[in-house]
Amino acid sequence: MPHPAPGTTVSRNPYRRLFAVPGARAFTAGNLVARLPIGMFSVSAVIMIAGARGSYALAGAVTATGLAATAVAGPWVARLIDRYGQARVAVPATVFAVLGGVSLLLCVHYDAPGWTLFAAYAATATTPNIGGLSRARWAHLLHDDPDALHIANSFEQAADELCYLLGPVLAAFLCGSLFPEAGTLVGGILLLTGMLLFTAQRATEPPPGGGDRASAPFRAPGMPPLLLGLLATGAVFGSMEVVTIAFADAQGHRSAAGAVLALQAAGSCAAGLLYGALKPGGPPGRRHLWCLTAMTALMTLPLLAARTSGSLAALAPALLLAGMATAPTMVTAMSLIQQRTPEGRLNEGMTLAVTALLGGVACGSATGGWAADHLSPTTGFALPPTAAALALLIAAGSRRSHWTSSRCG
Repeated sequence: MPHPAPGTTVSRNPYRRLFAVPGARAFTAGNLVARLPIGMFSVSAVIMIAGARGSYALAGAVTATGLAATAVAGPWVARLIDRYGQARVAVPATVFAVLGGVSLLLCVHYDAPGWTLFAAYAATATTPNIGGLSRARWAHLLHDDPDALHIANSFEQAADELCYLLGPVLAAFLCGSLFPEAGTLVGGILLLTGMLLFTAQRATEPPPGGGDRASAPFRAPGMPPLLLGLLATGAVFGSMEVVTIAFADAQGHRSAAGAVLALQAAGSCAAGLLYGALKPGGPPGRRHLWCLTAMTALMTLPLLAARTSGSLAALAPALLLAGMATAPTMVTAMSLIQQRTPEGRLNEGMTLAVTALLGGVACGSATGGWAADHLSPTTGFALPPTAAALALLIAAGSRRSHWTSSRCG
């Protein structure tokens, strides 16, 4: 981060100093516009398909297919971005994804065969990892300032939480107040507009081509256990979402589930900004262990609230507190991803991290749904702390193995 000239006033707000970096505000503005629709698309698709076809099962299957396609296409798109540059690859990939969304909209509107919905939504999997693109720019701009990079990673995680908080609300509002296809249509416009604004900022774009001869990120030392831990972390999020909805439905307040889950995202967003401002010391690996420990402990609060009170009013503050461990955990995980990814392959490394998270979310959602149906929603709240404890054990085992090999070496 640039140092101020003698005699100038230095702001104590670390985020204000962060955006004093030339070009940071411009690429961040475009990135936030492009990132907001990421939280809109699945909700919009479910509302649009279920409303037109009368089947939530079909809507869920279509969105699950899109998630699986993203897990395959995402790392491939990121590899191309690392090799040829953000502007050259991200823009055509985004155009293709938006065309897939428009195709889905038309297929639903004109009552096309069911298989066309799967094909159209799978095409949206070429959407670049927008948060990863922004983090790659910060890593390029702040490569010699670890403290500033920590602040940037904290801001990016808070931005993720904010977009996932606002996106579903905006999607539901558009689909409900205008027409069922409005969420998908507006989301596509925002995505393409934001990506064009973001990639137009060429001065801050990382140079392409540096990773052509580098080894694949998933083979880098320390990456496999980190990705496995992110898979378990994703299961925390997926199971908590489904179980909370089931619990609210059992209490007769299903419509309030979204607002209650929003408190978890709000707690994570606030904690992420605070974590960035605090600048905790120690290596990221040690901080990651402490964050996972805190997440494991705090994820027991919703279980305790559900068991002791059985009230949605008691669950709400428990989710707010539980969410406060999410952003710090993800910030430290992304810092480790940046450290362990081979030079020139950062977009691919971070996309692999997101892919692992999405896989965990899918597994957690399926497991949470089974627990809610066959056991009870209250019992299902045991899944998030269990998944968090698994992520903690993986991280502790990896760190111990690294420590042992270092001593033996």
